[in-house]
Amino acid sequence: MKLVSAIIKPFKLDDVREALSEIGIQGITVTEVKGFGRQKGHTELYRGAEYVVDFLPKVKLEAAVDDAMVDQVIEAITSVANTGKIGDGKIFVAPLEQVIRIRTGETGPDAV
Repeated sequence: MKLVSAIIKPFKLDDVREALSEIGIQGITVTEVKGFGRQKGHTELYRGAEYVVDFLPKVKLEAAVDDAMVDQVIEAITSVANTGKIGDGKIFVAPLEQVIRIRTGETGPDAV
């Protein structure tokens, strides 16, 4: 199994959730995060004063998926979250050694 983590623009969350649902991904965890990459923040004007926003608001999605589904998940996220502009985000894939459902004690893919 793999843990797929994606950092995306907040307004793309509903589109990505729907795309993942269509390919059979049943559960995701969503966290509001802040950060920067090549975008390196930007300058905003508020009440006549200029200030620098160093960390940009993003959304982090995490889904535990079976090895066979990883490529489909990556394709679904990239096709929907892509705006063609800087700051679209990143996808990270990491191995999961063990997954356990607390309520039933199920392990592995059955626990997801």
